[in-house]
Amino acid sequence: MIKYTRLFITLLLAVIVLQAKSQSTATTSSPYSRFGIGDISDQLLPQNIAMGGIATATNTIGGYNTINVINPASYSKIGFTTIDVGVYSNIITLGKNGFPDEKNSNFRLSHVEFAFPVTKHSALSFGLLPYSEIGYSYKVVKSNLGTSSPVDTNAVNNIYSGDGGLSKAYLGYGFGIGKHLMIGANVSYIFGSLKQQQSTEIPTLYGVLNSRAEQNNHIGGLNYDYGAQYSIDLSNTKHIILGYSASANSQLNSKNTFIVSQYYRDSNGNEGVPTDSLVNSQSPNAKLKLPQINHFGIVFQNEGKFLVGADYTMGKWSDLSIAGTNAGLQDSKLFNIGGQITPNANSLSSFLALIDYRVGALYETTYLNVNGVSIKRYAATFGLGIPLPHDRASSAFYKINFSAEIGQRGVLT
Repeated sequence: MIKYTRLFITLLLAVIVLQAKSQSTATTSSPYSRFGIGDISDQLLPQNIAMGGIATATNTIGGYNTINVINPASYSKIGFTTIDVGVYSNIITLGKNGFPDEKNSNFRLSHVEFAFPVTKHSALSFGLLPYSEIGYSYKVVKSNLGTSSPVDTNAVNNIYSGDGGLSKAYLGYGFGIGKHLMIGANVSYIFGSLKQQQSTEIPTLYGVLNSRAEQNNHIGGLNYDYGAQYSIDLSNTKHIILGYSASANSQLNSKNTFIVSQYYRDSNGNEGVPTDSLVNSQSPNAKLKLPQINHFGIVFQNEGKFLVGADYTMGKWSDLSIAGTNAGLQDSKLFNIGGQITPNANSLSSFLALIDYRVGALYETTYLNVNGVSIKRYAATFGLGIPLPHDRASSAFYKINFSAEIGQRGVLT
């Protein structure tokens, strides 16, 4: 038994290191990740993603323990040691009027989470999951040196790129007060690096130096989440659950570096060593101010049969600032609706009747406003919760959860 325990701990540490290292290289390919601190992760398990992203008022789902980081009050419902490890893949189609669509796909470990009960109505949880990602590379070509003058026909290439991301390591505790009220909180350490570059090149004008502005942010600091759930019992199996949770507007430490340099490209297009640095500015004690994010949710649950619910989230992203500079984002609003049904959780003759079938939808006014256009996001979601065979006399329960989201963010231009 000791050998197996050691093997499990070794594999666990390897997975955590892999997850942390994966955030040093971007696993997204979206030009929208250029803004702010990148694409923000939903921090949801597949169970919740498949139901449109509802999470604020959920705890046990389909009779199984669920580690719901969005609302740490839900930990109080965890009655067994729970481990949840997931993988994530996305396929993004970038479209523009008059041009062929471009597809990008990425694959990564999405989360590693653990929870175990401390008392009958309380539990501790810890884990590692992504917080944000940056990953983009595109070029904007402007003719006539970026002017409308027909005198000079040389084109200017403005090249934008970025990569990196932030991870979130958390430790949380949730407990019940009486029969109906649950309260919980997480303390998290958010860390990682964000790198962004903007280059200006004139490839047809020989002898002209190209220029590049590069900004690096090495970030680390504490963040806090807290929440509550209140259960209204209509019967032994039917409940209405009200939920609220929030992520505090804390400040993270940021070591900010800004460099402007010049460089050549040879006749084969290969980039040479930078010839000069025009600006080399470092701010070792800069701050990154995160916004306050509020979640509200309601769920109606008939245990072992079905669950339906809705969420509403408000993010004060207009407060986001990096090294004392406002990021220029707008406040976000997100609506989620979804649910699941289990035909017969106690069926002995039909395996299909044991499966959780999930569906949902979401609509979001994101924190992005690009060229005066507020970027919207909408999607339909669906998924399955498939229980694995187990000895019904034992206390071990396993389930594989699949989810998918199909939607759109932004518009063709």
